[in-house]
Amino acid sequence: MTGEPAPPGERYPGVVATARIIAAADGRGGTELPLLSGEGPLALRRTRATDGGARVLTVGAMSGPLGGDHFTVRARVGPGARLTVGSVAATLALPGQTKGHSRYDVRLDVADRAELRWLPEQLIAAKGSDLRVSTRVRLERGARLVLREEQVLGRSAEEPGRLTSRLTVHHDGSALFDQETHCGPGAPGGWDGPAVLAGLRSIGQLLVVSPEFEGHPVAARRLGPYAAVMPLAGPAALVTALAPDALRLRRLLDEAAQALGAAPRGGEVPR
Repeated sequence: MTGEPAPPGERYPGVVATARIIAAADGRGGTELPLLSGEGPLALRRTRATDGGARVLTVGAMSGPLGGDHFTVRARVGPGARLTVGSVAATLALPGQTKGHSRYDVRLDVADRAELRWLPEQLIAAKGSDLRVSTRVRLERGARLVLREEQVLGRSAEEPGRLTSRLTVHHDGSALFDQETHCGPGAPGGWDGPAVLAGLRSIGQLLVVSPEFEGHPVAARRLGPYAAVMPLAGPAALVTALAPDALRLRRLLDEAAQALGAAPRGGEVPR
């Protein structure tokens, strides 16, 4: 199956697939999608939006990622365009017939005066899985971003798989945020201890980038016992949250989005 080439030094004997989205302003106050292309397990569907932007859902056409798979999603939002991307269901990482790890790469580019709302459902690391997730975002000056990540370690009453996740964001050519987490069997010691997850199994973050934050940065504060909002060194705010399950994690991040003025709008991806 066609798709993005594997990173140097890595080989993926499983399914290799890429999905691509390009959003552009249509000149009439709306957004068009000149490119909407998916492969294999990465099916894309445009759905109805009511705010003049475009809305796309990823639909899992196959199970995965399984061990040995390599999935990539690329999205580009052009000047003046608005795009919301979500998913129909959670992504479930599973062990495969091969012993190798799987990989899920996300590459996002947002132009000046453009807006991207990246709101997928949860990523679940099932027992025996080994998934490496890499999200890289490039924002031009004046771009807006709402990015939500939710990761669940294991299904109900199940030991977690191994999950390595890195989120890197550049704004106007400068580094804005770069964080990597390692959880599950084989991860560096202490990942489940009181200084990291404290025995909780759902991890989430909400990153909001807005030109309005340049003159009015967000104040750092706690949002309950396991959540906090922090200003970044740029026009951005980061919410980090822990919870015992996915439902309570989503509630925390929804409350944070409301507080930051980034709550879902009409026609946006539902829960």
